[in-house]
Parts: sequence; structure tokens; C-alpha cells
Amino acid sequence: MLAKRIIPCLDVRAGKVTKGVQFLGNVDVGDPAAMARYYYEQGADELVFYDITASNERRGIMLDVVRAVAREIFIPFSVGGGLRTLDDLRAVLLAGAEKVSIDSGAVRNPRILAEGARAFGSQCIVLSMQVRRVAPSAGFPSGCEVVIDGGRTPTGRDALAWAQEGEGLGAGELCINSIDRDGTKQGYDLKVTRMISERVGIPVIASGGAGEPAHLYDAFTAGAADAAIVASIVHYGEHPIPGLKHYLRGRGVEVRDAIERDAAGIERSAH
Repeated sequence: MLAKRIIPCLDVRAGKVTKGVQFLGNVDVGDPAAMARYYYEQGADELVFYDITASNERRGIMLDVVRAVAREIFIPFSVGGGLRTLDDLRAVLLAGAEKVSIDSGAVRNPRILAEGARAFGSQCIVLSMQVRRVAPSAGFPSGCEVVIDGGRTPTGRDALAWAQEGEGLGAGELCINSIDRDGTKQGYDLKVTRMISERVGIPVIASGGAGEPAHLYDAFTAGAADAAIVASIVHYGEHPIPGLKHYLRGRGVEVRDAIERDAAGIERSAH
């Protein structure tokens, strides 16, 4: 069994890491490069960076910030926001990312998933999905709709159907971001995460709602997630990554060793 991954998320707006609740009321919490280094030194398994206004503003991603973050870390690094063309994907990868996370751009042009997979390999392509609960119906049998542009634009797409289509097009990983749970600290949407995880053959990342260590345990067990994104729970120092890993290991979840790295990047065991 593969070890479960803990992935801090840096939502970036105007060059600063920001955090809100259900995609609203965002406040700045720090510098992306400095926070990336901090999480790297704490033993994060991966890092994800979202330029959260790029899609809505119809502009390219802030490559200078991507480069600054990439210089600080030596773990897998996924970048998303405003990615619409193969050239956009290539630019992000050349700036230092290992993966590209495509959200609104994939809904508008699903072929970008197939083009990206052919050009760079499926392992580089993450289909990121913003999902919101709706009443189950013929159009939305999963009870969840895909929303784009930072939660602003409904798409009419059923979440499970889009996840399966994305896998078929070449996505190597899915990130399921629950708008209803985002920033609430009430736990991940376990129902939609498990539903999608059980119906696809690629790794699924749970996102939105972590507020305590037990929520990650639930995501990995009841939610059947392969990885979990964390933001508020770590941004404000409530639950450092080594502590999260210690808790999960104590409850029988296989995680990578809680390795901390000092300022020079040298690894040491975390206690």
C-alpha cells in the first residue's frame, strides 16, 4: 500500500498566500516562498500552489512566484491557476513545477488534458475540481456540480462524470476540492471523495475542510483518499506537519516518516 500524502496548499493572490472560507473573505497570511520553505523543512510530502484569481481574471499564472517557490523546496510541487494551453503547461513546468493542476481551463477545453498527458506524461497532469453539493437529479446523479472560476461559475457538469471523463482523457491524479467545506474546518466531504475514489483508477486528493488531525484520518479511511490537502490547519500553526504524521501513524495510517529538514535542507528525524 502506498503511503498517504499530506500536501500543504498555498492559495496565492497578488503575490501573497491568502485564505478564505468557501472561496470568500480571503485574508493574506504570508509570503509564498517563505511558507513553502517552512513546509518543506517540516516534512511536507508535496506542495501545491494555486494562483486563485488567474482564471477569473483571464490572465497567465505568476511565473516569477512559481520560480521563487521552486528555488526553496526539493519535493514534488504542483501548480495551478489560469492554465489554458500547452504552452502554459510547459512554462509552469520549466519554471520548476513537477505537476500542473488544471481546473477551469480543462472544463473549457478538455483536450488540454490529453495534449498535456501526451506531451509531458499523465503523471504531470492533475485534474483539479471545485465541486458544490446540489440536489441529486438526472443531470447530477452524484449530487455534486463542478464549478469553475474560483467558485463563481456553475458548469452544469456532474462531478463524478467529469472525474471519469478526466481520467479517460489522460489525467494522472484528481483533486476534489469541496466548496461547501473549504475553510470551514469541519472536515472533508467524505461522501464525494469516496464516491469518486471508488469509481476511478487514479489517485484522488481530498481538499477543503481540514480542521483537526482526525479529519485527515477520516479522509484516508472513510473517504478513501490517497492524499489530503491542508491549509488553515497548518497556516496558523495549530497542527504542524510532524504532529499530523505522528497522529496518523498512531492510528494505523501509513505515512512517510515525519522528516524535518533544517535551514540548510539537511534531513533529521522529527519527534
